[in-house]
Amino acid sequence: MSAAMEHYKAGLSLFGKGDHVAAIGEYEQALADKPDWEDALHGLAMAQAQAGRLDDAIATGHRVAELNPNDPFAYTSLSMFYQRKSAAPGLPAEERDAFIAEAEKQQNKARMASWKQELKENPDAPPPEGGGMHVVQ
Repeated sequence: MSAAMEHYKAGLSLFGKGDHVAAIGEYEQALADKPDWEDALHGLAMAQAQAGRLDDAIATGHRVAELNPNDPFAYTSLSMFYQRKSAAPGLPAEERDAFIAEAEKQQNKARMASWKQELKENPDAPPPEGGGMHVVQ
């Protein structure tokens, strides 16, 4: 097994145990060998979010979306990260609203990417329903 895979699996294990900070370190080591490895980037973003490093999670999520603009999970994760940013205590209403709008934008991208994947198997699949998400505060 490659060193990158060993670090990735260690990251998964640590994440599962709730040690998100240590998981971040393992994912980063895996990415040192394979910087564009989407699975490791997804893991890193989730660990960053769980560790409260939402700005880092957002940056990593955007990196995944750059590498694979057809990945619905990348946009779903970004939406979740922006929702969490919108719920920060003491956040001015204007900033909260901007984060909510960005969360909705990313979720719409997730719907479209998912629909495009569905169309490959089912050309008659109806388009996703529009509208915004309802973010619970």
